[in-house]
Amino acid sequence: MAAVGVAEAVVEMMVLPFRSQSSNILLLLKIFYRKPYITKNIFRFMLERKEIISVLESYDLANVKIGVVGSHSALDVCDGAVEEGFRTFVVCQKGREKTYAECFKCERENGKVIRGMVDEILLLDKFKEIMSRGNQEKLVKNNVLFVPNRSFSSYVDIDEIENIFKIPLVGSRNLLRSEEREEKKSYYWLLEKAKLPYPEKIEKPEDINELCIVKLKHAKKKLERGFFTASSYKEYKEKSGALLKQGIITKQDLGKARIERYIIGPVFNLDMFYSPLDKKIELLGVDWRFETSLDGHVRLPAPQQLSLNEKQITPEYTVCGHNSATLRESLLEKAFVLGEKYVKATQEYYSPGIIGAFCLQTCVDKDLNFYIYDIAPRVGGGTNVHMFVGHPYGNSLWRKNMSTGRRTVFEVRRAIEMDRIREVVT
Repeated sequence: MAAVGVAEAVVEMMVLPFRSQSSNILLLLKIFYRKPYITKNIFRFMLERKEIISVLESYDLANVKIGVVGSHSALDVCDGAVEEGFRTFVVCQKGREKTYAECFKCERENGKVIRGMVDEILLLDKFKEIMSRGNQEKLVKNNVLFVPNRSFSSYVDIDEIENIFKIPLVGSRNLLRSEEREEKKSYYWLLEKAKLPYPEKIEKPEDINELCIVKLKHAKKKLERGFFTASSYKEYKEKSGALLKQGIITKQDLGKARIERYIIGPVFNLDMFYSPLDKKIELLGVDWRFETSLDGHVRLPAPQQLSLNEKQITPEYTVCGHNSATLRESLLEKAFVLGEKYVKATQEYYSPGIIGAFCLQTCVDKDLNFYIYDIAPRVGGGTNVHMFVGHPYGNSLWRKNMSTGRRTVFEVRRAIEMDRIREVVT
């Protein structure tokens, strides 16, 4: 373990060349004294919560700003922050900044917001540059509490988020890794431990004997899916061969793909929230996705679908938008039970457990049974549909417009007022 600790310290020194030699020595000592955990059979050393608290103690809590990577659900978080009286700080990448720097730029008169929701941006060549010492110092100087989203954990290395990003995260730092299907203790592992329902896993392609979905990454689109369906081994070989030929998937990813029985039914993303302050679970809203080119396929009559050429016939599952939904009331209790079991499992296996927003992505079959096919241990990707207007569930619970973004920052405001901000950051 000591050898691995030295190796990780050396790697960290290499990626942070700005450190002085004395700082590097301190880093070695800190890494040796951090508590290790194992993932992919490698020892890793997570930043301890007390290290983050020490940074937090330098903050002027009367002038906290809410920070986020400019992508994914950033607008919902920023809108919620503005509604709760905070200024916002968005980390942008060159070529992708216009939405935040211009279109939704915040305008204030005597401190009151009259337009938009993005106060300041930090413009970088690449999102991953947020890890540099200088950029982290800018976040600290601005008293930034950072809300992680999927773009943050995709464009920035998770090892670095866990080990060297010394900015208080509003949420669960150690659970971000569980979103990766290849991890030993992924969300599937958590689902098993919690005894939550999920689609049956098919061990090998030769065992496909009914409609299944093959889950793997898209080869060209970093955040997207190269998923495809197949009802037999023959269809699996035909479709995977075509997708490999088109460069949509790779052989390496295909070899690691997870195959599951396909649940025929509607998809509901349950946008939930666990409050460490109240020790309660909330269902804030429900959303569902628009996916290309899948949604285009379902608008075609069956004969036209069958007449599509090789490049068109297999739909892609690239998310391009969301819509809002509700559940029939008799299903709400089942939804809360799912959330309760997930929260309990995270507290047992990923201490301190989930903090704040999370999203259970589910399908409901013909017998009204839920199956969880994915989990986002942070703000979900579809919450922009509830931005400003909120959702019937969150609104009725709090008697005001309450989106996931606003609920996240509302928790921050309450924590500061109650002198309990340490409980909502990691």
